[in-house]
Parts: sequence; structure tokens; C-alpha cells
Amino acid sequence: MEPRRRERQVIVVAGAAALVAGAAALVAVGLNIAFSAVAAHRRRKRQELPGFTAQVNLSPAEIKRLADRIITKAKETYDSVAAVPLDKVSFANVVAPLAELDALQFPLVQACVLPRMVSTSEDVRKASAEAEKRLDSYFVLCRQREDVYRVIKAFAVKGERIGPEATRFLQCLVKEFERNGVKLSQSKRKEMEKLKCHIDELNLKYLQNLNDFTQFLLLNEDELAGMPFEFLKDLEKAEGKLKVPLTSYHVTPILEHCKVGSTRKQVAVAYGQKGGKDNLGILENLVQLRHKFARLLGYANYADFAIEPRMPRTSRKVLEFLEEISEQLSDIANRELSILKDLKMKEEGNAQVGMEDLLYYIKRAEEFKVDLDIGEIKQYFPVSLVISGMLKMFQDLFALRFDEIKDAEVWHDTVRVFSVWDASSSDLLGYFFLDVFAREGKYAHTCVVALQNGCLYSNGTCKVPAAVLLSQCPKEFDGNSALLRFPEVVRLFHEFSHVVHHISNRATFSRFSALRLEGDFTEIPSLLLENWCYESISLKMMSGFHQDITKSITSEACQSLKRRRDLFAGLKMKQEILLCLVDQIIHSSENVDIDHLIKELHPKVMLGIPLLEGTSPASCFPRIAIGYDAVCYSYIWSEVFAADLFVSKFKDDLLNQHAGLRFRNKVLAPGGSKDSLEIITDYLGREPSLQPFIQSRTRNSL
Repeated sequence: MEPRRRERQVIVVAGAAALVAGAAALVAVGLNIAFSAVAAHRRRKRQELPGFTAQVNLSPAEIKRLADRIITKAKETYDSVAAVPLDKVSFANVVAPLAELDALQFPLVQACVLPRMVSTSEDVRKASAEAEKRLDSYFVLCRQREDVYRVIKAFAVKGERIGPEATRFLQCLVKEFERNGVKLSQSKRKEMEKLKCHIDELNLKYLQNLNDFTQFLLLNEDELAGMPFEFLKDLEKAEGKLKVPLTSYHVTPILEHCKVGSTRKQVAVAYGQKGGKDNLGILENLVQLRHKFARLLGYANYADFAIEPRMPRTSRKVLEFLEEISEQLSDIANRELSILKDLKMKEEGNAQVGMEDLLYYIKRAEEFKVDLDIGEIKQYFPVSLVISGMLKMFQDLFALRFDEIKDAEVWHDTVRVFSVWDASSSDLLGYFFLDVFAREGKYAHTCVVALQNGCLYSNGTCKVPAAVLLSQCPKEFDGNSALLRFPEVVRLFHEFSHVVHHISNRATFSRFSALRLEGDFTEIPSLLLENWCYESISLKMMSGFHQDITKSITSEACQSLKRRRDLFAGLKMKQEILLCLVDQIIHSSENVDIDHLIKELHPKVMLGIPLLEGTSPASCFPRIAIGYDAVCYSYIWSEVFAADLFVSKFKDDLLNQHAGLRFRNKVLAPGGSKDSLEIITDYLGREPSLQPFIQSRTRNSL
């Protein structure tokens, strides 16, 4: 669902819709047919998709009208739910309407917000963005309605016997209202809203300071010895020197390739001051405001508030996890560091490795240990072949059948639509849209957007899941398929895994869609399936030399790609763990001196390597400021679970359909209808273990 990690990730655009509660099914059905005559005429010309109701091609006026109707009609139903006498509450008049509206309303909301990411029309994108903002604000207000909460809580206390999934849905409803402050007094709610506004302002200020950072260094060519000619020729000149902007686009290559140690250090220190004291002060204020916010809601600290709905449940569990994995990696990381010290001694006559040296000497070691030409590897990944091979592999592994639908309604002529069927029963499971080629105005990253959630209505009818895979692959040129870099192949594969996860969901309630799960669990299946990108048998299915596609990538190249991924895994993971520990400690403790904490933790976690003097990682680490505050640990957590699943169930037989089908039914199908940790524990037949991750990542690390 990076972090961090690769930019992340999985997007269910109208996140607020996932928490919506209230409004009658009749109202939503009415909304579903309330589009203009123009839209209706357009649909009649296209093939209908059974079980799919989301609209994908609305005009600005249609988007606005639909958003208006969603808000107006939903309010009426919230009012009707709130009006239920407390002694008359039942599943039928409280929970069922809320559950069915969630299912019916979600594709309507997505019809409003998807165009922001995909439309070629600026007017449509603007209308979509405005609708998303209005709907998000409205759904926040819905979750703060005390009168609706009172009715829901009365039904929960009544203790009426309902099924396990309905019980879980009810528990989620209660918790969502409570986490939004519905139990607070009016004065406390006002205080909470002020805190939220202040936090939002500081988040934006922190990011703005990073975006406004435009400093540069002036260096001569001798100081940049080792840099590729292509890098140097693109630099501007000033005062007889080369102007090096302090952006990640320029800094990372220098830290990887520059032979001059003093230059690497100068660049690393200057870049590490990005954000400066202003951002450090902002972060300290943010942490204190978050603690106040959490205490208002009855939590001991902000970390416990943030982690409560996730797999670990408590900050203490996260800290124990990070400390254990750091300790387990220390032995291999020390051996990796010894190799880097030897390399530095040979090249510079000095074995003292600093943070500015890590990327450079890891790169040097990579050149010695991995026989791999990245430019040549790219020749084996034509876009069309990668996609066709990827689709075949998922069909084979999970017993699925994908049928392309040629005349479905789409928003651009390059979009492809597929229906998904169970290969054995021939049951329709869902749909996916592939929108993978670059164009102006389109969302810039690879991600998945849910269009519709699968669910079963009380009248016995069902909706099937539908999702969109968005990417920015280069287009064909002169009839030749464009080529993908290997990281782009992995990203595409990772995100399509989210599509399969979403479509495999068989939960009855829309609320438990696979793309609306707790963040820790959402990423586990995709990280598990990334392993197929590093194994010969599966990688060969997605590759072929662009001038002769019958020649797939060699087994030796596959091994080299895997070795390259795992090389120095201990040291690389230690750096991630350090930042995750800082994030967790400051959000679980009061009045922490963040700079002092980092200076103290750095040599302990990084095996004696001190923090670069003059730098302040907390001032230029946006994940702590916004988006991943108190949950930076999540990606490592997901990687550990994914490694255990891969080693235990798939490693020895990658294309075993029986294993794939069992995984689909036991892990993917429940969605959020069961506890995530319980799902994985039941599937493994034991508690998840850290050891498969340690062993798989460190086996090839030296």
C-alpha cells in the first residue's frame, strides 16, 4: 500500500467512502440511474458489464450533479437512521441500510473521483478534484454525527445475534465513529478540530519547506571525478564551475559514483540539512499536537492511536519487532560493513566508513560481485510482452481466466478491459481496467484504484469487484513495443497483485474490500508475489529480447537480479530500521529531543557509524511528517510476513496451482472480514516467523 519504500503504492481514491455509514439502498439505487440522457445514450452504445455499475466517463456537469445527489440523499438517510427509537433498533433498520449504502455508494463516489487521475480534459480533472474534496469533507461530518452513533451503539449493546462478518462490520462502525470523536463533549470536539487543522497546516508547511529548498553546490570536474559524462554535460555552469542542485536526482548519483570522498561528504552534509531547524521545530510541534489529539480520544500516546487498527495493535509490539529484527541483522550487517571497509582502505587508504560512503562502496562491491548490465537487461522487457506474460502467470497460478472485452465503456482509447473468471467453476469474479501508457494530465505513478467493491445484498443480488491499474509506461514507437526498466517491471507486477487481491475478495460486506484493509496486511500479498520477479521460471514468462521475443532472459541474468536485490541487505535494512525506530519512539513518548535521539540511536543501530555532523534526518524525512506518522514500520512488517509465506508455501514450486488456489481462497478471499493476523496464522498453521525473512535476504547479501 512507499513507503519509503517505493512510492507507494495502493490507492482507493475516495478513502472517506470506506468509512461511510448511512442512507437507504433505495436512495443509492436512485442515484445510480440519475445520470444525464447524454451519459445514458453513451452507455447504450457500449457493452454492459454484468455486476458492474460504476460510470467511467462523466462530464464536469455530471460529476457535480452526482456529487450533489450523493450528499443530499445520503443526508436524508442518515437522518432516518438517527430517527430510529432506541428501543426499536434492529439489524434491519440500523446495520443493513448502512452496509448496503456503503456498497451502492462506493462506485458512485469513485465515478466522481477517478477522472482526476485519468481524464485528458483539464475541466473534468478540476471538477473531479472539487468533488473529491466535497465528498471527503462530507463523509468526515457523517462519522461525527452523535445521533447516528447513538442508534448504532444502542444496537451493539442490545446484543442481537448476527453473523460473524456482520458483527465485525458493526464493531468497525462503532470504532470509526469513536475514533472521530463522537463521544467527546462539544468543547472537546472543537478542540479536536482545532488540533486537526493545526496539524494539517504544519504538515503542509513541513513539505513546503522541502519543496522550496533550492540550494546548490559549485564543484569543479576534479571534485566530481568518476561521474558519468551524461551527468556532467547536463549541469549548468556558474563562476567557472559546475552547478550541482541539491535534489535527490543529483545527490544520489554523486553518492553512488563520485570517487572523491570529500565531495561525497560535502554533498551528503548539504543535502542532509534540507529543511533545517525550521522543519525540526515543525516536527517537534507536530508530535506534541498529535499526542494531544490522541489523549483527547483516550489513548496514552499518538502511536497507540495510529497502530490500534493495524496488525500489531500497540506501539510496544512495534518497538519489540523493530528491535528484534535489528538485532537479528547485526551479524550479517557487520560482515557487510567489513567488506566496505576493506574496499575503502584499498581505494582511499582509510577504512573509516561514514554514511556518505555507503552507497559508493556498495555500488563498487556490486560491480565486483554481480555480473549484470542493466542497460542490456532492459532489452528483454518490451511492455506488451511483460503485460501478456504477467497476465498468463497470474491466471496459471491462481486458477483464473482473463477475457478481454473490446467494446466496454472506457475513458481513453488505450485502456483495455478484462473480465475475470474462476477457471474451474466459470463464475464471474470481477473486472479490471489496464490504463498503463503515459499521456498528458494523467496521474504520474503506478497504482491501483478500486472502482467497485464486491458484495452481496440482502435481496440476493451481488456486485463484483472492479479495479484500475494505472501506470506511465512508454508507448509503442514505429510498431515496436517500448522497453521497461527492471524496477518498472517489478512495480507493475506488484500493483497488478493488488488488482488480483481485490478481485479475489469474497467478503459479503463492501466495507471489507481487499483495497480497504489495514495498511500492514494490504501490502503482504503484493510483496509476497514480487518474489516471482526474481525467479527464472516466472521471469522468463515475462521477458523476451525485443528483436527476437523467442529469446527470453537468461537464467544467469535472473540470478544476478536476485543477487543484486539482496546484496548488502543487512546494512540497507538497518538504515530503514533506524528511521522507523525514531518515528515510533517520538510518537510513543513525551518531550523527546529528536536531534539528541537520532545522534544517540544512530551509532547503536548503524554499527558504530556516527550521524553525519551537521545533518538532521528528522528535518528532511517527510514520511514522519505526513502519511506514515507512527506507522513507518509497516513496510518492513509486511516484508517479514511476505517472506515467511513465500518460503513456507511457494518457494519450491512457484507455479503450483493448488498452492496458489489455496492462497487465493484462504488469504485473499476473506478481505477484511476476518482479523488479518488470524488469517495468516490459520493459513501457515503457526505463528508467523522472522527467520525466513532474515535467511532469504541475507543468503546472497555478501
